[in-house]
Amino acid sequence: MALRIAVDAMGGDSAPDAVIQGVLSALESMEEPLQILLFGPADRIQPLLDEAGASADIPLTLVDAPDVIEMTDAPASAVKKKRQSSIHLGLGAQKKGEADAFISAGNTGAVMATSMFTLGRISGVERPSIAGYFPTLRGFSIVVDIGTNVDCRPEHLLQFARMATVYTRHVLQIDTPSVGLLNIGEEPGKGNEQVKEAFDLLTEANGINFKGNVEGGDLLDYAADIIVCDGFVGNILLKFGESMTTVLKKMTAQEMQRQELPAGEQQIVAQVLGEVSKGFDADHRGGAPLLGVDGNVMIGHGRSNADAVEQMIHATADLVRSDVVGELKKAFDG
Repeated sequence: MALRIAVDAMGGDSAPDAVIQGVLSALESMEEPLQILLFGPADRIQPLLDEAGASADIPLTLVDAPDVIEMTDAPASAVKKKRQSSIHLGLGAQKKGEADAFISAGNTGAVMATSMFTLGRISGVERPSIAGYFPTLRGFSIVVDIGTNVDCRPEHLLQFARMATVYTRHVLQIDTPSVGLLNIGEEPGKGNEQVKEAFDLLTEANGINFKGNVEGGDLLDYAADIIVCDGFVGNILLKFGESMTTVLKKMTAQEMQRQELPAGEQQIVAQVLGEVSKGFDADHRGGAPLLGVDGNVMIGHGRSNADAVEQMIHATADLVRSDVVGELKKAFDG
């Protein structure tokens, strides 16, 4: 049976053009059978599909969703007022069993709120969370939370660690992923009350390979497979990392000019730096999973281009194949 993915055609700064191009590329590159349900205003999307050369026989169904949730819309208002949006109808398709997953690079708050309203939470999960990727010398660390929950209690941090452990084990195939608690020092007893209490909970928790506190200076070198923090800290960390893709290039270019390096040498340095910077680029990984809701939801960066959308579809296929939702239900059972 083909994997069925509902896609928000109107999500992201470059939507719907980038979404359409990414979807068409994914249909070509996906090795397994794939069925796309594309949600958006039909009168706007169909001409773009025709212009892109999408033939009638490709496994893509356009579903009319006339309401558009803008990036600037307040999530609570959008959930209540725009019931015919691509986000509402796409998540509704998953709820009704017509799709296996939903992806969007649109308004993160609206996707989060509508996912909670439509799909509900997995029993035992208090705060669904978005898990992001942070590059290290040994690949990637999973950072959770990256902005979904800015005010957290210690028990929420424990739940983030448990959800990320399940995701890392089943999607990234790391049997016993290590967990580090982001703090201002490695020693027990460091940090604010929230983090100190979370340290105790993580130390006593079963099924979590907790290695203790980790400091910000250790993250790029590699501190743990999973880095746990509240969404306020996690979002700042992630956006600082994303800024590296542009700032490092500019700083390096300035220094090469100051040293008057020959053009050929500058080109070599720029190419190397470009490859290194890919790890900080949100488009490189495509999207981040929303863990804890009773369904498969992948959220992309607002700047997502066609390549990012394509990668998001592939990452979503991994999420579905790994049955992360089913594994999370087992982890939180009782």
